[in-house]
Amino acid sequence: MNLALIDIQSGNLGSVANALAAAGAADVVVTADADAVRRADRIVLPGVGAFGACAASLRAIDGLESSLAEVVLDRGRPFLGICVGMQLMADAGEELGEHRGLGWLAGRVRRLQPDTMAAKVPHMGWNDVVPLAEHSLIEPGEAYFLHSYAFEGHGVIATTDHAGRVAAAIGRDNLLGVQFHPEKSQRYGIALLERFLQWRP
Repeated sequence: MNLALIDIQSGNLGSVANALAAAGAADVVVTADADAVRRADRIVLPGVGAFGACAASLRAIDGLESSLAEVVLDRGRPFLGICVGMQLMADAGEELGEHRGLGWLAGRVRRLQPDTMAAKVPHMGWNDVVPLAEHSLIEPGEAYFLHSYAFEGHGVIATTDHAGRVAAAIGRDNLLGVQFHPEKSQRYGIALLERFLQWRP
């Protein structure tokens, strides 16, 4: 199995690669090469920082956006987006202006608006992941979050509570995005990655 870990110059690729290895991935290729993406059996897109900067970095790499669409949307290869990598699946993000996402799931990424002043932004630390319906990859548990913006729209499959419900995971078909960091979520995160490596959507 050839897994492409997408390098858009954002995110702790080393930590994600180590977590994938701990989950049993033997052939992880860290790449931004469109042809390497087309050869991949599975795709993982991590991201940290601002939505617009990550989207611009992805689009600055020749052929990457179209190769991702070909492999993920047309061929149905399993895809995992992590943190901003998940947010990029949306139509648009509102961080530091409006920026176009990949448009894979109908929704927008908006700044967190907790119901009480006691809930700080960014939302940082361990929090519950609560599935909204049965999903082969998402189980109840605790994961590590670090974000100021969150997805709002269609395809939310799990939430967390930060003085109000916040999307913790989104997905459809062969697409999965998680707002939390599996690579920082210890056993819960490794178990999720193990299930992703075995996933046959």
